[in-house]
Amino acid sequence: MSEASNAPADVISDLRKLGLTEYEARVYFQLLCASPATAYEIAKAANLPRPNTYNALESLVQRGAVLPVSESPARYVAAPPEQFLESVARRTSTLCTAITSRLKDVARPIDDQYVWTLRGVTNVHDKIASLIDGSQESLMIKASDEILRRHTDSLRAAAERGVEMLMVLFASDVSEFRFGPNCKVYSHEGNGVRMGKTDNLFTIAADHVEMVTAQILEVVVAVHTRNEPIVTMAESLVRHDFYMAEIFQRFGPQIDDAFGPYLRDLRLACFTPAQADSFRLKTGIRD
Repeated sequence: MSEASNAPADVISDLRKLGLTEYEARVYFQLLCASPATAYEIAKAANLPRPNTYNALESLVQRGAVLPVSESPARYVAAPPEQFLESVARRTSTLCTAITSRLKDVARPIDDQYVWTLRGVTNVHDKIASLIDGSQESLMIKASDEILRRHTDSLRAAAERGVEMLMVLFASDVSEFRFGPNCKVYSHEGNGVRMGKTDNLFTIAADHVEMVTAQILEVVVAVHTRNEPIVTMAESLVRHDFYMAEIFQRFGPQIDDAFGPYLRDLRLACFTPAQADSFRLKTGIRD
């Protein structure tokens, strides 16, 4: 007799995203937990109606997710997850390629002037990854080290194919992001102290034609565009922070004497009260 299993809701939800029905997902999960098993044993262990279990098993066999291993009575085993999911990935990739080819013939070109909004951690980081992976000439990035670290492998691969990188990071030690001679990395203003709200932004421009700026807070939201003036503005942001980092490296003590530590006098002269409070909290400056 099969052992009863309580399928996690997130696993069932993910399997359904791959095209399985609720019953198919629960039957497959049950068989992963206890195989071989008859339809009766599966239905009882997973608390499923027997007619739905039979239908789900028939569909799963056709998908290659379940294999019948005996007759009279028929018993089933689940295909290993890596085998089943690799098969799903191949079929999905083939289908997407075929559909893309057919739809390209009727799709109107997208105006590069549009600014697209992206929401959610996965969507935003997928777009950032696509810019890094697709870059051929240059990447310009301003971000915190903890967020950028998610894309270390993609950045290293970009460096290996010769992409020039300029990065200004909210981090005191940026050595882990120096991937080669074409990679220039700086701590923001020479010290990497997180300042204002920009420390929660991830800005990346790729090949001078495309950019993403993401706000990484409790709610992750980003904008993506190929609009030339906006891409130029994003690159200008990173470039000027690069200038500042170089200037701080050479003239740091003189700058502190003139404007106070962390550009205190300049910042407090134009910050909102909330920004001023955040500045004092992050720097420890009270005067």
